[in-house]
Amino acid sequence: MTPMTPVSQAHALELLQGMVRIRRFEEKCAELYSAMKIRGFLHLYIGEEAIAVGVMQALRSEDSVAATYREHGHALARGLSMRSIMAEMYGKLEGCCRGRGGSMHLFDAATRFFGGSAIVAGGIPLSVGLALADKLQGRANVNACFFGEGAAAEGEFHESINLATLWKLPVLFLCENNRYAMGTALERSESETDIHLKAQSYGLKSEAVDGMDVIAVEQAAQRACDAIRNGEGPYFLEFTTYRFRPHSMFDPELYREKAEVHAWKEKDPITLFSQKLLVEGLIRDADIARIEANVQDEITVAVEYAEAGQWEAAEDLKRYVYSERGHHE
Repeated sequence: MTPMTPVSQAHALELLQGMVRIRRFEEKCAELYSAMKIRGFLHLYIGEEAIAVGVMQALRSEDSVAATYREHGHALARGLSMRSIMAEMYGKLEGCCRGRGGSMHLFDAATRFFGGSAIVAGGIPLSVGLALADKLQGRANVNACFFGEGAAAEGEFHESINLATLWKLPVLFLCENNRYAMGTALERSESETDIHLKAQSYGLKSEAVDGMDVIAVEQAAQRACDAIRNGEGPYFLEFTTYRFRPHSMFDPELYREKAEVHAWKEKDPITLFSQKLLVEGLIRDADIARIEANVQDEITVAVEYAEAGQWEAAEDLKRYVYSERGHHE
């Protein structure tokens, strides 16, 4: 086991708790989906927690975040309350989008979380637009955009990276390469499987990072954010990772060998980080038990909140479809 970069005990516990919160929340969501409490589509982030948690350490409150339809982990790590997310999953009025977005469309203006998008690569041009606004207004913000490696096959990916580099926009491109775009293996769809090299061809800085190592993720994100804030233009990070669950709850997962999934589960970011912390004496088993208990309490409260929530009144369903201003004009 390789030694870990020095990190304070408090920060180590923060990172561990962040990953455990996402894992346990999503496990509960899978349970609730099977019980038909959560409906529609459900795409779980289990196995990829180190990326959301590590990246968010480098972002500030004034920065923006755009994500994919696999965004529960990003939303939790960004600071959306677990209660508001769970209520949204239930489709309740108390949800972060009044129950209208559901699993794939979490959004929260207060934390500048510009949401999940059901369109592959859909969040990338959004972040470029936000970055252009920041540059024109002279704001030193970072506009972070998460997407999967499948987005590299979309035109928006190439158009956005080209413009961001051409105009030196403050965009942090974050590719979560989990090797499968739905059920299609990366090597079956891309002639160049190193996605960061595709980005590099446009002239921006790019790195490949171990997405199962939360410290490596945090350090890479900090380097990237520092460069962007220094006016060096956009930055691209490709995280090698793996989703332990199928693409969605409807996926029979016939395209992956069980041995491959098992091998990746041996790289579980939570288990590996916990083991390193224990070996280096930064935490004890009692610390892990306390984190697990606290997270379970938070989940219990979130589920109770969602269960007790209200359904939106039928007469209000046309609200927010068009702007109020448009109606008056």
